[in-house]
Amino acid sequence: MKKPKWVVQKEQAKRVAAAETVWLFGLHAVRDALMNPRREKLRLVVTRNALDKLADAVATADIEPEMSEPRNFAAPLDPQSVHQGAALEVKPLNWGSVQDACLSAGEGAPRVILLDRVTDPHNVGAVLRSAEVFGAQAVIAVSRNSAPETGALAKTASGALERQPYLRVRNLADTMVELQNMGFIVLGLDGEAEDTIESALVDRKDRPVALVMGAEGPGLREKTKETCDQLVKIDFAGGFGSLNVSNAAAVALYASLEHSKG
Repeated sequence: MKKPKWVVQKEQAKRVAAAETVWLFGLHAVRDALMNPRREKLRLVVTRNALDKLADAVATADIEPEMSEPRNFAAPLDPQSVHQGAALEVKPLNWGSVQDACLSAGEGAPRVILLDRVTDPHNVGAVLRSAEVFGAQAVIAVSRNSAPETGALAKTASGALERQPYLRVRNLADTMVELQNMGFIVLGLDGEAEDTIESALVDRKDRPVALVMGAEGPGLREKTKETCDQLVKIDFAGGFGSLNVSNAAAVALYASLEHSKG
């Protein structure tokens, strides 16, 4: 029997609304989200043990927890998710424009990471951690063919998602040009490049830097390479494909920051 049109529309509306929320899980990710005033928090599902560990954060967030049994956890998570008895439904963060995020206040010239088709949420989460540790202003990825904000990404980021701007843009090349117009030098990581990050930044230590990284294997797309100011490699690291993208992000950020001090 065919469903009435109004029923179909209502179900579609529910699916759209559900797609606009994210379930975060794990004690670190949930705690940091609860303590983030920028987060719009909708539902908190916890076990008694998890609530005891999150008591201060729950009080800060002023949200009523829904109690659940560990063996029949009530949040709609993948059964393989290591939730540690805590799950929080939230709205995705809005970090504003590229200009607002990438020229935010901080010590020294700004550093930005751009990701070209990095789809694994664990890789992106780890990149966010590296970006936070080394003081990058933002991590930018394309809206399509990149990892969206998910519970798995947040858990890997271990809280960094709440503090490190993660922007998803429609067109990476256009964003690279926008950054160039803002004064950034855009360096693409490529294992076959002749120049290193350090050599590319000689006499440019005061310039803001955008480091563009591709997925392991495919690397940067041709259009991305063509839009870069220069292609560079990580010195003594061998082929770029041999490095995990999050490790490469950490090394590249460190190299660019150390050179700027010289």
